[in-house]
Amino acid sequence: MTDTTLHLEDAINLDAAPSAAWSVKTWFSVLSLAATSFALVSAEFLPAGLLTPMARDLAISEGTAGQVVTATASVGAVMAVLSNVLIGRLNRKSVLVGLSALAIGSNILAAVATDFWLLLVGRAGLGIALSGFWALSFAVVARLVGANATGRGMAIVTLGVSLATIAAPSMGALISDWLGWRVAMAMTAGLAAFAMLMQLLTLPTLPATTSNSLADVFRLTGRRGIQLGMLVILLLMTGHFGGSVYLRPFFEQVTHLSTGPIAAALLAFGVAAVVGNVVGGRMADRNIRLAVTVTAALMAVAAIALVLWGANIVVAFGFATVWGIAFGMAPVVLPINLSTAAPDALEAAGSLMITSFQIAITIGAVVGGVVVDSYGALGPVTLTAILATSTVVLAVLQPRR
Repeated sequence: MTDTTLHLEDAINLDAAPSAAWSVKTWFSVLSLAATSFALVSAEFLPAGLLTPMARDLAISEGTAGQVVTATASVGAVMAVLSNVLIGRLNRKSVLVGLSALAIGSNILAAVATDFWLLLVGRAGLGIALSGFWALSFAVVARLVGANATGRGMAIVTLGVSLATIAAPSMGALISDWLGWRVAMAMTAGLAAFAMLMQLLTLPTLPATTSNSLADVFRLTGRRGIQLGMLVILLLMTGHFGGSVYLRPFFEQVTHLSTGPIAAALLAFGVAAVVGNVVGGRMADRNIRLAVTVTAALMAVAAIALVLWGANIVVAFGFATVWGIAFGMAPVVLPINLSTAAPDALEAAGSLMITSFQIAITIGAVVGGVVVDSYGALGPVTLTAILATSTVVLAVLQPRR
């Protein structure tokens, strides 16, 4: 173990509450990060429920309006590499509060945008806030709760992701119908403001324990564990986003469900993701290689079952739920898997982690669209099955840590 590793572990242990019994302050600190993840991911996925009125109001096509999601992910992928370099030795609490303030301003700008390009600028700002938050999240959680409870802490933080995935598109659509898409967009600024207030009130001061350079970040990619961790993220998340986006067409064309049952199936998917958060956190703290293998295996089994027997409504509901559990586990398990290869550089590893996620989201959306146009609704789910199965093999081959 290097001196740097010892220094970081000392910093984590000094800042953290005991992993077995968290103090009230620790709980609220972690919950402030969960509120932040909910606010940021709600804003990220909100356009899915706003595309039609947004496109109509700005006099653009729905396809063009959909690029606001691509803009967020693309800017996030680039800024994730740079974020931990740019913040230098700034206090990490101040950085997190500043990122929330950026999210507030970006969402307000998007809400008042009078043309498509101004909307893109607002969404790009959100991408910076997202990438900066997630790049820091693992290292900050480790300092708050201790190294042995990081999985449990990250499970709570990523619970915001699952809840936002369930709520944002549907609530965005309803609010846009009642009050307009601009009000829906502005409400995400309110969520970010609430999260920022929680951070100010509950987070302890978090002086920088390290200062990263771009060379430090790229140097990590020479480690075999980092390479395997990034590849696991790219394979599994490309498979997930390449297939899950097209579950509705699958239910319509293969299972022949109407709108009501489809909504119920997607709700089951979302609720299962919340369960997956909890399961993934507990499993990751005990055996990270097993946790990665189980996550990928659940997604692979679910996708294969849907491809083979998805015409049956019971199979469709059941294995969509299994897929949801795997999706809930992934945001907890995959970052921890990557970071265990760099205990001496958690923040730099966080940059590589979020870059991998954003690239996977972008590739998955593009490839999934091509596959569904070429091969129909079965195509994207088949893609998920192939990539998730490949991830299982890769996870088994990873060295024990």
